Amino acid sequence: MRYELYYWPEIQGRGEFIRLALEEAGANYIDVARRHGGESKMFALMQRARQKQPPFAPPFLKVGNLLIGQTANILMFLGRRHGLAPRSEAGQLWTHQLELTIADFLVEIHDTHHPIGSGFYYEEQKKESKRRTQDFLKNRAPKFLGYFETVLARNKSGFLVGGRLTTPDLSMFQVVEGLRYALPRAMRRLERKHSRLVALHDRVAQRPRIKAYLQSERRIPFNQMGIFRHYPELDR
Repeated sequence: MRYELYYWPEIQGRGEFIRLALEEAGANYIDVARRHGGESKMFALMQRARQKQPPFAPPFLKVGNLLIGQTANILMFLGRRHGLAPRSEAGQLWTHQLELTIADFLVEIHDTHHPIGSGFYYEEQKKESKRRTQDFLKNRAPKFLGYFETVLARNKSGFLVGGRLTTPDLSMFQVVEGLRYALPRAMRRLERKHSRLVALHDRVAQRPRIKAYLQSERRIPFNQMGIFRHYPELDR
């Protein structure tokens, strides 16, 4: 069965976490909005879906008659289908819990450059962004990264869940990649204290399907429209 992924065509954003899972699974999927007329199709589908169970916003995944929204929810679905989550209920709940924690982390990363609101341009909140980023780098980033470093230390397999790769491993790869783009100077300091996360990132990057994806045109470059944005004045 072919998957249809609906997300904004010009950014990685939250859709990238789903793309990584689909690529690792070797799944048959299309990135609908990146095709001609696809963005209009995405909006039309959201309009039709409002009669029953509408997604709040992209990303969402269409699988047959199913329309699944929310990144962590989609990853839970794909994890079960493609061996990217444990088989046990306890293991699946733990995997989902980690993905929800990553979702919380992404909100805080995004708010470094948009602390007042997404409706304002970055240039309208530069002062607040600088203050927010300072707190993020001093307190919030070490707390989140330290948590996942501890999970890796306690699991001892090199992965976050069990003895093999699961969706949170792919997601944390993307978080490290994104932070390296957005805050390269700060990340060089932070990575010294989180060697297990760095090793996990490197291990994921060398997986054959992920490596091929990262080198392909399917991988949208980081830019100034996604969750991870590079503003040199924030990177202290």
